[in-house]
Amino acid sequence: MKILVCISKTPDTTAKIAFADNNTKFVQEGVQWIINPYDEWYALVRAIELKEKDPSTIIHLITVGAADTEPIIRKALALGGDEAIRVNADSHDSFYIASQIAEIAKQGGYDLIFTGKETIDYNGSSIGGMVAELLDQPYVSLATKFELNGTTATINREIEGGEETCEVNVPVVVSCQKGMAEQRIPNMKGIMGARTKPLKVAEPVAVDALTSVASFELPPAKAGVKLVDAENVGELVRLLHEEAKVI
Repeated sequence: MKILVCISKTPDTTAKIAFADNNTKFVQEGVQWIINPYDEWYALVRAIELKEKDPSTIIHLITVGAADTEPIIRKALALGGDEAIRVNADSHDSFYIASQIAEIAKQGGYDLIFTGKETIDYNGSSIGGMVAELLDQPYVSLATKFELNGTTATINREIEGGEETCEVNVPVVVSCQKGMAEQRIPNMKGIMGARTKPLKVAEPVAVDALTSVASFELPPAKAGVKLVDAENVGELVRLLHEEAKVI
């Protein structure tokens, strides 16, 4: 069994976000970068759990990014990946990124491709579906549980008002969310071993990006709290209707 886990870097949730060049460029200076939590906690850890059940399983990691992504992918290797591939390109276009991943996947002959359900910075939720389409493979999104019996995967996923159980033969692309696995922390053995694990750099294939960033905008500052007297129900209703617009 060969598994390809897609890894991306995202700003730490406590990072201060700022933009430059007329709000068209994200300011990276001083930002602490982490592995995208959906990729790390759910996609990668579930792949590791499958490898623990079947030690013959091979886990490869892939990221599309410049050299500054290597510390992030080394951490992923420390958690349990066997080998990593970095496609040497810096793009935020989903189709471009998915095309690079699909090209590597074609060469590697993977049985499973895991992605996080989305990145916590762009919230695109698009990479997994695009990769599946480019590979002409089935795709299951928002997976909360994944079990493998031979070449048949049983996958639980969230749907509106409930849960759906799917069965599909591998190869398959799956996007993972909360419920797939529990967060792990790299141990010292893993951290030391990650230094010598292969991290290959591949040049990108020629693909035209389909989107570009026109501008970024920070959300408006939160307004102060308004206190309403418990006996003034009419004013509370007016505020909820006219200002909060929740009723």
